[in-house]
Amino acid sequence: MEPIVRISGLSHRYSTSWAIRDINIEIPRSGIVGLLGSNGAGKSTTMNILCGVLSQTAGEVIINGIDLSKEPERAKQEIGFLPQTPPLYMDLTVDEYLRHCGILRSIDSRQIRSAMDEVKERCGLIHISKRLIKNLSGGYKQRVGIAQAIIHHPKLVVFDEPTNGLDPNQIIEVRGLIKDIAAERAVILSTHVLTEVQYLCKQIVMIESGRIVFSDTMEAFDNYVAPHSMVVLMENAPAEDSLLAIEGITRVEYLTEKQLRLYFNGDRSISETLVLESAKQGWRLRELNMEKSSLDETFAQLSRISN
Repeated sequence: MEPIVRISGLSHRYSTSWAIRDINIEIPRSGIVGLLGSNGAGKSTTMNILCGVLSQTAGEVIINGIDLSKEPERAKQEIGFLPQTPPLYMDLTVDEYLRHCGILRSIDSRQIRSAMDEVKERCGLIHISKRLIKNLSGGYKQRVGIAQAIIHHPKLVVFDEPTNGLDPNQIIEVRGLIKDIAAERAVILSTHVLTEVQYLCKQIVMIESGRIVFSDTMEAFDNYVAPHSMVVLMENAPAEDSLLAIEGITRVEYLTEKQLRLYFNGDRSISETLVLESAKQGWRLRELNMEKSSLDETFAQLSRISN
C-alpha cells in the first residue's frame, strides 16, 4: 500500500547551521513508528515540519498524497498531534474542551456530539465529562490530550513524549491506548526513551546530528550491534587463563563456580570454538547463551557512528 507519509530530501537550516539534512522517511498506514534522537539531534525539527508548525528549507513532505507545502490546510486535516505539553485549557470541563477542539477541526456541528462521545469512550473519559481539566490527574490529562488528537479521525497521529511525567500505572494505561489507536491508523512516537520504543514500536527511525543513522524494524535495531558477551554453564569450569588462551576471548567473569560470562571480539564463531574446546578439555559445557546488546548500547553505538 501507498505510505501515509513520504518525506524526501528534507532539510532545514537555522541561521548558519543545519538542523537536519536530507531526511528520507516512509510511514506505513498503520502501526507505530518510533522517531528517536537525543536532545539537539533534529528530531523535534523533523516533527515540527511534519506537523506543519515549521516550513522546511528544502525537501518534500507528502501526507496521504497531499503536498504539505502546497496545500497545508488539506494536509493538516489528516494529522492529529499531541505535543509534549498537552494543549489543554485548564478552566474548561472535558466536554467543553473537546467540543472546542471539534469546532477547531471543522467537524460538522451536527456530528460534534457523536465525535466527542466516541473519543471519550475510547480514551476512558465518559465518567469525568463534567470535571474541570485542572482537577484531573496527570494520566487523565494525557488521555484528554490524546482525545483531542483523534477527535477528527486523522489518518496520522503524532505523539511527542506521551508518557513523560506519568507514574508507572499511568504509563501502562497510555501505552495500551496508543496501541489501540495504532490498530487503524499510523502513529509516530517521538521520544528519547528507548524502553518506550521497545514496548510500542515495530519500526524505528533514529536521527542523530541532523541525519538518519538508522531506519529499520525493532528487531533489526536490537540486533544492530553484534553480541560481545555470552553466559556459559560448565560443570568443570577451567581457570581463567585456559579460557583466555582461546583466540577471540578477551575477558572472563565468574558469576558462580560454574557459570561464567565470557567477553569476545565480536566473531560469533567463537561459540563453535568454545564447544569444541570444551569437549576436548572435558569442561562439560551445559549451556551457552549469547547476550544481545541492550537498546541503550545500540543507541550509543549508532550515535558514535554518526559522529
